[in-house]
Amino acid sequence: MAQRRIKSKWKKMMAQIHDAVLNRHIPETVKMSRAALNAMLNRYRMVYIKPDVGSFGDGVGRIEKMGGQYLYRFGVKSKKYKTYSALYQDLQRQLGRTPYLVQQGIHLLKHRGRRFDLRVMVQENLQKQLESTAIIGRVAHPKKIVTNYHSGGKLEPAEKLLSPYLPKTKVSRYILGLKQLGLRAGQAVRRRYPGVKEVGVDIAVDQRLHPWILETNTRPDPHIFKVLKDKSIYRKVVRYARAYGRFQLKPMKRMRILR
Repeated sequence: MAQRRIKSKWKKMMAQIHDAVLNRHIPETVKMSRAALNAMLNRYRMVYIKPDVGSFGDGVGRIEKMGGQYLYRFGVKSKKYKTYSALYQDLQRQLGRTPYLVQQGIHLLKHRGRRFDLRVMVQENLQKQLESTAIIGRVAHPKKIVTNYHSGGKLEPAEKLLSPYLPKTKVSRYILGLKQLGLRAGQAVRRRYPGVKEVGVDIAVDQRLHPWILETNTRPDPHIFKVLKDKSIYRKVVRYARAYGRFQLKPMKRMRILR
């Protein structure tokens, strides 16, 4: 069976939401409308808006309700609005008819003052079963709200990012739990869409160390794991990807790990 790619973030979320375990780790997400965005802002005070179809963090914005005003951040720009009507009218002009989602805002942990999340790589192994093969941290560009490498984010080992927040003896176990959560998310997507052979699961960790699945990508970039010190991890990612015929490997340009 040929590898299948599911572009809609909504469809991939719906494939996971009915799993009782995953449900506790998925931020509330709704299809965007004037009423839905307003309700989410009243409930959470901070939300992210993202196109239903898109990658690399393109089109993602963050909106905060501060008293009676609203702050909208998009890319490196920000703008304040005195009323919700003014905010939504501006959004309509910018977004047009592109279908958007509104997601509960998660206050991410930070590394040197910069937000980060973690990417878990889940792949079909040589026995045709899904396996969680790798994990890496993605640190946001200091002027941007997204952590994607292709949007200026930097890469760091998960252990380094999580160590300040956990006792040394618990870091490895916590990371194993994240990889297991990622695997469960991948299995849920694959049950709904059997042709899926790889899933990149983006997981945010909040101040209480609760992990949240922000979204899943059915065409994740394998090259980001090349920066890890343990090169056997990247070799496994490549071996599995070649086995299911995903790609022709082309090295990423200017790959750097944040020091």
